[in-house]
Amino acid sequence: MSVEYAGLDGWTPDALALPGQVRPVVAAPNPVLSRPGGEVDPTAEETVQLAADLIATMRVSPGCVGLAAPQIGVGVQVFAVDVTGHPKAVTVHGVFVLCNARVVEASRWKAGREGCMSVPDLTGDVKRAGRLVVEGELPGTGSSVRLVTDGFEARALQHEIDHCAGLLFLDRVAGAHAVYQRKVYL
Repeated sequence: MSVEYAGLDGWTPDALALPGQVRPVVAAPNPVLSRPGGEVDPTAEETVQLAADLIATMRVSPGCVGLAAPQIGVGVQVFAVDVTGHPKAVTVHGVFVLCNARVVEASRWKAGREGCMSVPDLTGDVKRAGRLVVEGELPGTGSSVRLVTDGFEARALQHEIDHCAGLLFLDRVAGAHAVYQRKVYL
């Protein structure tokens, strides 16, 4: 049973206890991006290594606020998020990784512009929940968490959960009129 709290019960990347490897990011139309990922054992050695690799890859990628396992070619439900320092972020839980995450509550829907490292030349307007409750498991410990967030961090979580389900932001735009050529590359 999950417990609701504002943070991640003190979890930090140090809980992984191993260094991550920077991995190449795959781009659409790579088929791994369009297949739902499988569930993982959050305590398995390969899951812990994957979590460390996601954090390492995210940290060397300018402007990256989230990265899912399918984006580095691994078709499973694991992703990293860190919106720290982003100008649109209000609620910030720091850097964290979730396994087998699912949305349990979503409200305050609003459209907003999104981009993606796996779709480097485009951005698009996507309607997402502005308040979100997500349940998942922490890599390494396997602890179940119930994370409550809002605003930009909620958008980032939904974007990464979509990746784990085999969806890109392009699958969520209202139509071709809501897709734009990227003007700024970070």
